[in-house]
Amino acid sequence: MQIVDEKLRKGCCYTLRGTAGNRYKKLLMAAPYSNPHWETIFFTVFIRYNTNGLLRQYFPKGTDLSVHSQTKLNAVARQLNERPRKTLEFETPAERFSACVASTG
Repeated sequence: MQIVDEKLRKGCCYTLRGTAGNRYKKLLMAAPYSNPHWETIFFTVFIRYNTNGLLRQYFPKGTDLSVHSQTKLNAVARQLNERPRKTLEFETPAERFSACVASTG
């Protein structure tokens, strides 16, 4: 099975955009995988690709971030952190946190 695993890993697409990430995860779950921490690795890679895609909306690839002020970088970070999330039913993390705190009142 080790040979099959190697062929599957080399043939996988690592762009992880849209539903590709879900298909990749299903593929890995269907085949025995030699790394017991593959799920952690998968989500780390997915988060990295997703974050890079979001940052590209503000800074084109190859942009030298040292030419931007810390204030500008903080503003971008704040905008990204305050985006509504589909997993939170399109609430922002702050809205969901406030709702949770209010419900424990």
